[in-house]
Amino acid sequence: MASARLFDFKGDLKGQVDLPASLFESVVNRAVLYDAVRMYLANRRSGTAKAKGRSEVIFSNRKPWRQKGTGRARAGRRSSPIWRGGGVVFGPHQRDYRIAIPKKMKRLALKSALTDKGQGEDVVVVDGVSMEEPKTKRFNEFLSTSGLGDRKILFVVDNFDENIFKSTRNIPGVEFMLSRNINAYEVLRADVLLLTKEALLSLEEVFSS
Repeated sequence: MASARLFDFKGDLKGQVDLPASLFESVVNRAVLYDAVRMYLANRRSGTAKAKGRSEVIFSNRKPWRQKGTGRARAGRRSSPIWRGGGVVFGPHQRDYRIAIPKKMKRLALKSALTDKGQGEDVVVVDGVSMEEPKTKRFNEFLSTSGLGDRKILFVVDNFDENIFKSTRNIPGVEFMLSRNINAYEVLRADVLLLTKEALLSLEEVFSS
């Protein structure tokens, strides 16, 4: 059975905790992981890049000069792409990059990512996380004592706590996330998946089926 190291919030190792087999002992499906990561990256694109074509540039429709007799090349409109300030040929236009995959594929990708992390012993559980006020120093001390200070961490909690959120948001390499919002992409890009005990129970309850 897959297991993870268990720390208290002081950073002291308290032993091991078993990880739910339904989440951390699945078959790692690389194809589904690829599709999921591609979807998450595509859905983060804004698609707002825009360049005006010749029909959108505001110029008079009057010919710059008469057709014949000037000795110059004929010209129809000042919005022509060959003129300075004219329209852009094949420029970017606003578009929607979003990709959709079935819910079952998202869940399978998440289980594959969690299994991959569990096999590499990169899953850590912390118990007793509680803060009466925001203290970045205290959370840094926990990371340093537990040996996680130089790793890229995805810190997953069960419920939003403003004090904990404010204590982690200024620490480089630490991402704060609620268990219900966890996804394969965020799991894969982190070096360590740091879970509270409550978040681990929540993950099993929500995603094990």
